[in-house]
Amino acid sequence: MTTVAAGHARASIRAARGKILGMTRSCVLLLGVLLCLPAQAERLKDLASIQGVRSNQLVGYGLVVGLNGSGDQTTQTPFTIQTFNNMLAQFGIKVPEGGNVQLKNVAAVSIHADLPAFAKPGQTIDVTISSIGNAKSLRGGSLLMAPLKGIDGNVYAIAQGNLVVGGFDAEGSDGSRVTVNVPSAGRIPGGATVERPVPSGFEQGNTLTLNLNRPDFTTAKNIVDHINELLGPGVAQAVDGGSIRVSAPLDPNQRVDYLSILENLEVEVGQAVAKVIINSRTGTIVIGQNVRVQPAAVTHGSLTVTITEDPIVSQPEALSGGQTAVVPRSRVSAEQEAKPMFKFGPGTTLDEIVRAVNEVGASPSDLMAILEALKQAGALQADLIVI
Repeated sequence: MTTVAAGHARASIRAARGKILGMTRSCVLLLGVLLCLPAQAERLKDLASIQGVRSNQLVGYGLVVGLNGSGDQTTQTPFTIQTFNNMLAQFGIKVPEGGNVQLKNVAAVSIHADLPAFAKPGQTIDVTISSIGNAKSLRGGSLLMAPLKGIDGNVYAIAQGNLVVGGFDAEGSDGSRVTVNVPSAGRIPGGATVERPVPSGFEQGNTLTLNLNRPDFTTAKNIVDHINELLGPGVAQAVDGGSIRVSAPLDPNQRVDYLSILENLEVEVGQAVAKVIINSRTGTIVIGQNVRVQPAAVTHGSLTVTITEDPIVSQPEALSGGQTAVVPRSRVSAEQEAKPMFKFGPGTTLDEIVRAVNEVGASPSDLMAILEALKQAGALQADLIVI
């Protein structure tokens, strides 16, 4: 990019930033409040992520030492002994073959961490340590130096440090035991040092792609319209309902400034698809805002049938030659719970549905049955999802 073109790009970015600030100030002066946002407006940084700018998962294997007798039972976890012997061999120490080594203060563990985008060598990241043997607790242990690898097999970080374990385990001589939380897992804040950066492709090309966290055609259109209105026509183009391609400066410094403007744009979000979520295990029901019901009449009640046995004793008269006997007698009663019928009119809203169901005193299980029946009848205009 030439010096003149770079100057024009900086001027455009400054003008866009001033336009955003100007809109904010006019709102403050007009209404006397800090922000003035349209209905359901959210920041672009909360709606979308930049393609290629992502975290990467790392995993490793190592040893935790210094445990107070709560480590692996090495007779049942031979890989712990094998790892320990390999570590000693690196320091020139050879364990005699056939030696019965018992290590109660060592545990084999797995290590995992997330390598954030733009992480540079020398920076630190948090790691999580989990026992993979039969260690009872990792409390008080220290992780020895262990490499963390990515899916490509390359080492991206080195982990080492003292564990922070939130749980504990206590056992008495009589066999009684108390366990709080999970003592076989812990964390090391800042326990891994980054050794290799991950290329993100952020500085490559003259465009960037924004991927919506929740694909929606209305939201994508609103984002494109807002960016083009601010920076000029053709700057943003919708690829599909979940991606928007925007032109970007070639200079990385200008690109950072450019994205700082875009990610703070307030965009009106499209309304979600009408859904009714039912958790059959907990009885939780969530009804979306756009749920509608076609004309339908609903009656819901319970019929209770009670059968009781009340036997009587039959006593014969004197000198009749009869015998005393027990004669069974059953009583059957039926009760119908009185619940009125309620009717849904055309285009009934969420508030009206909740109000009608509450008036008849329906429980969550009753409401589940009503919603399922409405869906089967074709009167519920929403996706019914049971989890």
